[in-house]
Order: sequence, then C-alpha cells, then structure tokens
Amino acid sequence: MESPMEMSCPVCGDEKSLKMIAHSTEIAYFGEHTQITLTCSSCGLRQTDFIPAEGKIPGVWTLKLDSLESLNARVVRGSKCTIEIPELELGVYPGVHSSGYVSNVEGVLNRFKDAINITKNQLMSDELSELNKCNFLIESLNNTINGSNKEVLTLIFSDPMGHSKILHDKATFRELTPDEIENLS
Repeated sequence: MESPMEMSCPVCGDEKSLKMIAHSTEIAYFGEHTQITLTCSSCGLRQTDFIPAEGKIPGVWTLKLDSLESLNARVVRGSKCTIEIPELELGVYPGVHSSGYVSNVEGVLNRFKDAINITKNQLMSDELSELNKCNFLIESLNNTINGSNKEVLTLIFSDPMGHSKILHDKATFRELTPDEIENLS
C-alpha cells in the first residue's frame, strides 16, 4: 500500500513529494513483518525499516563465525540496530537515515568491506598506517568469507527496538538491560 505523507520531506523540505509504502509479508523463518519505506520523489530520500508482527523484545543477537556454513545464516537488521565485530573493532551505528534490510551474514560482511573500501579510497597516499589498517580489515573479512581466517570473528546485532534477528542454530539471544537500551537509543 502506497500513500502520500502529510508532512514535508525531512531532507529537502518539499511538502508534496514524501510517500510511505507499507508492505506486509511473510519472511521465511522470521515470520510476518511489515516493511515500511519512506521515499521522496524530489530529493531521492529512501529509508526502510522492518517491523515484526509479534514479539518486539529489545535484545542482542550473537553468532560466532566459526564455519562457512555460518555465513549463510539469514539476518534481519532493523534501522535502529548496531552491528559489531569486536575482534576487528568494527561497528556500524544507526544514524538518522539508517535503513533496515534482510540479508545473510556474508552480505553483512560485504557491507563492512564496502564501507572500509570507501574510507580507503578517501585516504591520501601518505596515510600509510591508515591504509594498512584498511587492508588488514578487508583481508580479515575476506579470510572469514573464504574460510581461511585463523581467528574466529563474532557478529553482534544489538537492537533497542527488537526488530533485528540472526537466524542460526548457534546464534544466541539475550534481552538488553534498561541501561543498554538507553545507551543504544
């Protein structure tokens, strides 16, 4: 269902171009979710989130990436979810225009690689230590993806809204404490 919004676009301010698309669907293994997408035909804004039909428990999902099979685990990332790989000191923190998505673990690792490559491409050639760090991170992620990493990485999804999930037999879930929810919000 697509409907016009009775508010101006938060990016460009155009009062007649913001639309909301709501689509409810059954996501395999995750249950019914509603996908909400805001779009602006004037500036191109596109923001998506996934809202589960049931059980919104703020929580932390953790998965050790100890096998190639774990890379196939399906994930739903809500727009307020923080994603971390502590062994590499990597994190993606939600911003105002963060979007949710459905993917698998390998897709999440590729998103990290894309972000690192963007940073790497913006560095100057004399910033050797930063370039080396980017190369190390990309190599570590590639080694995990191809199964040759000596170190087991941990993928952590922390979502104060309870919209995110990692679907795998070895994935663990715990509820967020009120202090953790406040720090994530």
